Amino acid sequence: MNSSHLEVLTSQKTKGKIITNSNCTIMGVTISLKPLLDRFGIESVMLFSMQAISGAGYPGVPTMDILGNVIPHIGGEEEKAEIEPLKCLGKVENGKILHADFSISAHCNRVPVFDGHTVCVSVKFKKKPFREEIISSWKDFSGEPQTLGLPLAPNPVILFREEEDRPQPRLDLDTGKGMTTVIGRLRPDPILDWKYVVLSHNTIRGAAGAALLNAELLYKKNSWDNNVIPCWNLNPLNSKWRITIPHYN
Repeated sequence: MNSSHLEVLTSQKTKGKIITNSNCTIMGVTISLKPLLDRFGIESVMLFSMQAISGAGYPGVPTMDILGNVIPHIGGEEEKAEIEPLKCLGKVENGKILHADFSISAHCNRVPVFDGHTVCVSVKFKKKPFREEIISSWKDFSGEPQTLGLPLAPNPVILFREEEDRPQPRLDLDTGKGMTTVIGRLRPDPILDWKYVVLSHNTIRGAAGAALLNAELLYKKNSWDNNVIPCWNLNPLNSKWRITIPHYN
């Protein structure tokens, strides 16, 4: 989605390079917004997250707190959800990432679902598109990982479902081996322009899978530091870290 951001690695002066994933909640949101921003421009976004308990890590949320309950606060999450997408959707100039120029308001909630972050998104556009134009922009969206044919690159990047009750974590979470972003319920918004629901796998697309896809992209683009060796196991070797590159049969 934003492979051009790899350019900032040249400004990191250490021998090793650091590449971070975004917050897992906004991974699917940002992917859904990217083609819309490119084609129509965005003025503002409102999002409401329903985040799985696995996103809290282990041991995570106590059982008695989450069963049969919704927790309407996740420490620091709303601040990240309002800022990180702007960085992910920004552009690189002079070795720095300039944030995208629109505003986000976020509500973040923990729900009793094991895996899968579901987010309700409303968007105000600079140029209001038709419904068919939005769906087409999602279906046509791809990036450099798809062009390069990387093993973990999802195809499609985005799957749009027309059913009124999709996406659902139980039914759609493993689409594209957990790497595809699933969107549904696209309809007019009476306050903004359009609203929809997006689902992404928080521990695959939002975490481990994204990290490995970054490693594949670096390897394919010959962007490795000389001290980084691609191999099958993540183990220290002579104080140099080796990066796992997975290949599916």
